[in-house]
Amino acid sequence: MQAILAIDQGTTNSKAVLLSQTGAVLARGSSPVGIEYPQPGWVEQNPLRIWQSVCEAVRACLDGASGIAVSGVAISNQRESVTIWDAETGEPLGPVISWQCRRTADDCARLIDAGHLDRVQALTGLPLDPMFPGPKMRWLLDRAATGRPVRLGTIDSWLIHCLTKGKVHACDASNAARSQVFDLSRQTWSEELCRLFGVDVAVLPEVRDSSGDFGVTVGLPGVADGTPIRAAIGDSHGALFGHGAFHPGDGKMTFGTGSSVMTTLSRFIAPQAGITTTVAWRLNGEPTYAFEGNILVSAASLPWMAEILGLPNVSALVELAATAEPGGPGFVPAFVGLGAPHWDSHARALFSQINFKTTRAQMARAVTDSIAFQVRDVFAAMQSQTQTAFGALYVDGGPSQNHFLMQSVADCLAHPVIQCEAPEVSAIGAAYLAGLSLGIWPNVSSIATLPRETAIIEPRTQVADAKADAWQDAIARSTYRVSAGKGDESAVRSD
Repeated sequence: MQAILAIDQGTTNSKAVLLSQTGAVLARGSSPVGIEYPQPGWVEQNPLRIWQSVCEAVRACLDGASGIAVSGVAISNQRESVTIWDAETGEPLGPVISWQCRRTADDCARLIDAGHLDRVQALTGLPLDPMFPGPKMRWLLDRAATGRPVRLGTIDSWLIHCLTKGKVHACDASNAARSQVFDLSRQTWSEELCRLFGVDVAVLPEVRDSSGDFGVTVGLPGVADGTPIRAAIGDSHGALFGHGAFHPGDGKMTFGTGSSVMTTLSRFIAPQAGITTTVAWRLNGEPTYAFEGNILVSAASLPWMAEILGLPNVSALVELAATAEPGGPGFVPAFVGLGAPHWDSHARALFSQINFKTTRAQMARAVTDSIAFQVRDVFAAMQSQTQTAFGALYVDGGPSQNHFLMQSVADCLAHPVIQCEAPEVSAIGAAYLAGLSLGIWPNVSSIATLPRETAIIEPRTQVADAKADAWQDAIARSTYRVSAGKGDESAVRSD
């Protein structure tokens, strides 16, 4: 039997999955990746540890799959994280600066104050926010001045470098689209943006289709040298493809540390109202576009609240939340600011409308409900910018397997959501793309017909006005702040 080996390099773990020609998962493996916090607001990782964890995940996967030949390799990866390395030796010249890192907040503020926001959004579909790589790239370049040639790139390009022993410096269009130096309309690196951020175009990887030739493997444990690498894609984009969300209006919600909400578009639409436009994937030189809303903190608030309430785990928190009486406070998980659709790096996490009658269960419910309300805000912003009705909406990621949480999402959206039983949907999407390149599947339509284990959760009850009001009140308080340099109580909206 032949299969595709899909590598899914995430923020906390690297995973490897073997996928058969029928779309079945034959084996899987994983390995943790450490995260470092060198100072408040800074989040980084070790690029060599990321590569080591990929090798460990691949080895664990293949150990459980004797007799299966790997016909091709695919990559899905955490996005907006960037790193830098020596072009000749491959030695890392800095850390991986994580998508979660806020070290460039002041740089982004200066660019906004200088009037660059509208132009950057028009070219890239992205706001000037520390999540995105433009200023991070300059930060890395400033600290890697060795007089030697360097390479700079997103995590897919770092893995491609490692997999090919430096023979290929490339990334795919979906990852390039999240770099903030890529012109979405022209589908190429932007000289204008590179000048703005101080990045030499020559150090950036070649941008290729999501399904195509990324070289061949050299020295990957358990995989024959010369095995073709035939796909690369950002993890959220891979999930959208893996679900088969190929029709305009189809979408997916990935729940994890943060959340990514994405819907497929029929054409390029310039973003407004706090969401982004991105390349979902690119096939045969033709990009498919998508709206996306990036929520910075989603399920990460659950273990925090469980600990605060003295509960043993997140399951106990969710069970407690399910017993809450109507009413109660609102909660905004703005621990590192707010992402879509507010994009307020100064917002702070808070509870609103707490009183002496507030119970532990109501506080737990406010935290679990914040996952659904953040998603609803993103979908409302998307709906305001397109006339296309929402179609099939899929959910994935660890929290998506909890029925109570996903019922809250369906109720909040007043729209059915579809649970995916395969936890590795990002890797599966990457494997599908590799299979297209290898001719295992002739076209996207044949992938759409592959069997998928799913469960539909219908909206059950309308969200109570009081609960929605508590959320809106909490958001309003979170996104107000005392005016800089003033000693009064005046507040200004940060958006």
